[in-house]
Parts: sequence; C-alpha cells; structure tokens
Amino acid sequence: MIDSVAAQRPDWQIVLVGPLAKIDPTHISQRPNVHQLGLKAYAELPAYLGGWDVGWMPFARNEATAFISPTKTPEYLAAGLPVVSTSIHDVINPYGRLGLARIADSVADTVAAVEAALNAGRAADREAADAFLATSSWDRTWAAMAVLIDWAAAAPQGATRPPRAQTATDGARLTDLSIELAGSSSGRMGRDGL
Repeated sequence: MIDSVAAQRPDWQIVLVGPLAKIDPTHISQRPNVHQLGLKAYAELPAYLGGWDVGWMPFARNEATAFISPTKTPEYLAAGLPVVSTSIHDVINPYGRLGLARIADSVADTVAAVEAALNAGRAADREAADAFLATSSWDRTWAAMAVLIDWAAAAPQGATRPPRAQTATDGARLTDLSIELAGSSSGRMGRDGL
C-alpha cells in the first residue's frame, strides 16, 4: 500500500519513523518520496510530528495486528494531526466512529482519505480531538483496568462480563473496558471504546 500510494502521489513525501518488526527492509518502497528514517528517540518525535500534515497508520490486516491498540492514534491527535488508518478495531472504535480518524483499506480510499484530511479545516478536527482526549488518560485507563482485574479475580467461575455500571474512584464510568474470560484460567482484555 505504501508503494502504491507513493506511486500515485509522487508529490507527497511519506516519512516512515520507527523500527521494522517482522518486515523485510527490502519490501519497503524504495521510491524517492518514501523516507525510511528508522527508530527515533521519543524526545525527537515532536519535531517530526510538527512538520507533518497527516498521521498515516497503514497497518497490515493480519494476525499480528488483529488485537493491537495503536497509541499512535491519540499521539497524532494530540499533535494536531488528522489521522488516516487501515481498519484496526481500536482505531475504528472509538476514533473512526467519532469522526476523529478516517479509515481506509484500499489504495484509492487511502489517497481519498489523505486528500480529504489535507483539504479539511484542521481547527474543527483539533477541537473535537482535544475534547475527546481530555476524557482519557493513563491514570483513568489504569483505574478502569484495576477495577476489572479485581472483578476478574473475584468473579464467580463461568462469569464472562463485569457489570457495566461500575465506577472508578474518580467517578468515571467503566464502560470503556471489557474482559472476556475463556473458562476460569485465561482471558483477553480488549477495549470496546473509550
């Protein structure tokens, strides 16, 4: 997808920052408008984000990405960037559902989504993103997870879902996390939304 988007829009500069995991570096596009910069320190990232127009997350749709929850999404939004992503569950819900990210899985849809992001007024998107981001934090996420962990540890055998109306100590409703237990000894945590 990266190569095809770069071919269709040679005037766009596609900057890839971060390590390659499970990807052969020779499979990355070698076009002159694709810049593979590799791993960067977190302290350097604001300078890169400040020069970008769109935060693009072209995740492959496969077993490795089936249960990811990219922290890049709120990071891009916090940096004031419009977000375009492939259809990763935790990007679709809540970001895509709330209009904070554009979801595109084909080359044509990606080009259209990036063009729409480039042509849209960023002020309205930024206001909505800031309002959403103000409702989440690592502290709130931890508080919600702690309640669910405590519930899972004390839940009767065979229980599959915690009560939906529990609240954290700060009064935040805990409808944003769920736990699905397989039997009584293993489980998978995933977010239904924030």
